[in-house]
Amino acid sequence: MSKAIVAIVGRPNVGKSTLFNKLAGKRISIVEDTPGITRDRIYADCEWRNREFMIIDTGGIEPASDDLILSEMRAQAEIAIETADVTVLVVNVKDGLTATDLDVAQMLQKSNKPVVVACNKVDSPGDDPMEMYEFYNLGVGDLVAVSALHSLGIGDLLDKIFEFLPPDDESGKETEDIKFAVIGKPNAGKSSLVNKILGEDRVIVSPIAGTTRDAIDSYFERDGVKYTIIDTAGIRRKSKIFDQIERFSVIRALAALERSDVAVIMIDASEGVTEQDAKIAGYAHEAGKGIVIAVNKWDAVEKDTNSVTRFKESVQNKLSFMTYAPIEFISAKTGQRINKLFEHIKYVKEQNSMRISTGVLNDILNDAVSKVSPPSDKGKRLKIYYITQASTNPPTFILFVNDRELAHFSYVRYIENKIRETFGLEGTPVRFIIRERSKEEK
Repeated sequence: MSKAIVAIVGRPNVGKSTLFNKLAGKRISIVEDTPGITRDRIYADCEWRNREFMIIDTGGIEPASDDLILSEMRAQAEIAIETADVTVLVVNVKDGLTATDLDVAQMLQKSNKPVVVACNKVDSPGDDPMEMYEFYNLGVGDLVAVSALHSLGIGDLLDKIFEFLPPDDESGKETEDIKFAVIGKPNAGKSSLVNKILGEDRVIVSPIAGTTRDAIDSYFERDGVKYTIIDTAGIRRKSKIFDQIERFSVIRALAALERSDVAVIMIDASEGVTEQDAKIAGYAHEAGKGIVIAVNKWDAVEKDTNSVTRFKESVQNKLSFMTYAPIEFISAKTGQRINKLFEHIKYVKEQNSMRISTGVLNDILNDAVSKVSPPSDKGKRLKIYYITQASTNPPTFILFVNDRELAHFSYVRYIENKIRETFGLEGTPVRFIIRERSKEEK
């Protein structure tokens, strides 16, 4: 089930990032580690009233500017608005209504998406200030007084966002197709792979009607299995000049990942695994999707008897947080091993959806604890009372312990490895929530 997306937009210096950080502070605490990935987020998970959704931060919009960078930032903000289910327009009450605010509001009117106007910098509790009411002239949505700096009105804002979120689709059964997103750097061969797949053995091929996403979706059927393939634009590497612009190129991939079951990460065999490949892989890992690594252009690489082994070792070394992901060497140009790629996609989808009974999990836990004792600190030893699975996609487990601080990451990883040894869980991240039992429960 995909999460709704909420974009935070507005002109420069109205407090968008401060508000974003305040909302991001409500993320669910999950034990997770992605070594080597820069976490300069433009997105975060948010939860309100038992509903999870993704929030996206954007750069300041200057609609009338002819400056190249500002105009590019405007274009990327438009992508965020198109991608979002709900948009939060942030304005500065102390500055009053400006011409730029009106221009941004016109952009939002064209999107036909629900809009909430966050009137920021209302720093005193009480009745809404009179200055706030001129923002009704924007004509785009309800006004909510907030102070992102002092955390005032945040709950009211979240309540208003909640009203506009699309229905929570719990069915997950309206289509039995497997949705997979093809992500990667520019020129890694994503579109070539998509075209090769759709051009061969196709039984049903049609675009999904009504989608406003920047990514392109197509239905098709292969060997009796229905799929939705999501092609995305390349995620570009940052540069110093276009730092603010380049970070928005991930919005396309984030939206595609949220709607997918499996991410196919394309790596150019001629270049090897780059820092940007690691960053893209990190997005898929954190999204909790099933993952298959496709090493493309393998037909163009000079090989010897150990080429595959060496390249796999290189991938696992540079993507050390993702050693669970299967690696397939393909050629989008010739169609080499695309059949094997689909075998991985189907298998990884099943692994990502696996549910394990509590009894079996606790048998594995007891065996693990008997072989390697839990860590201790200052004479106090970690006790793990029991384990249960909270959810799937990805498999998420709750460990009930006596002291959360004693649950060192390395020991949690040891337990994860024991579960993987028994059930495989190939191609899917595994998450752990550490929950400390209260004195009453103890």
